[in-house]
Amino acid sequence: MASLDDLKKRITSVKSTQKITKAMKMVAAAKLRKAQESAEKGRPYSEKMHNIILNLSKNINDKENAPKLLTGSGKDNVHLCVVMTSDRGLCGGFNSNITKKAKSYFKKILDSGKELKIVTVGSKGFDQLKRVHKEHIIKNISFKESKIVNYFDADKVGKMIIKKFENGEFDVCTIFFNKFKNVITQIPQEQQIIPLKSDKSDDKNDVINYEFEPEEDEILNNLLPKNISTQIFKAMLENSASEQGSRMSAMDNATRNAGEMVEKLTIEYNRSRQAAITKELIEIISGAESL
Repeated sequence: MASLDDLKKRITSVKSTQKITKAMKMVAAAKLRKAQESAEKGRPYSEKMHNIILNLSKNINDKENAPKLLTGSGKDNVHLCVVMTSDRGLCGGFNSNITKKAKSYFKKILDSGKELKIVTVGSKGFDQLKRVHKEHIIKNISFKESKIVNYFDADKVGKMIIKKFENGEFDVCTIFFNKFKNVITQIPQEQQIIPLKSDKSDDKNDVINYEFEPEEDEILNNLLPKNISTQIFKAMLENSASEQGSRMSAMDNATRNAGEMVEKLTIEYNRSRQAAITKELIEIISGAESL
């Protein structure tokens, strides 16, 4: 059994930890409001741009001369996976859920005999993936110095991806991130951005007709690079909100667990203290009787 002094030190230590987790929960809650607002505002723009490009692509007659960012290289041999996580921990399963989703995709690629290349955005994703896929990681990008999510950082990643594609370093590019739903729920996503892939939900765009000036090809050449940066920026905004929501939930659980531990340790301390007092009284009484 631990001594009274040890129990007292543990209670003090747990209370100090509880203060820290409670403060982190409050900070995450404050940051979450702004991050959630930014993520929700960014969704309509990125979705509309995606839909417009899909409509443009359907009006192209000469598919062979269409922009490669839209149609791809014509091959499916080399896959570039951009795994977007956080640079900070203590956010529950936020990072591990993204890497788990990515690892499942990696397995499919490797099992089919195709080449895999990985770019990690965020140090936590790099730390988790390097244990198994270190030989496939070609670049690790960190924005730890950036206080808020911004388009300029997303554009850097987008331009890096486009440059690698133009150099023929990969055929298909997929990004991985968490989509924010609420404080408790963040949904891991995989989104193919090169070549542009339409979902079944995009079929409704068949009924929309646009008149373009200038021609579709010229518009696509300008929109496609911007769309890649925009989709990455959207993913970063979703990640930011998901990270703060997950951290808030994790710190709330940690605070409550610390409170329960303090109660248990306090009860154990009181019992040990009462046992020590009783023992001393028995010794005093026994000594008095012997006299």
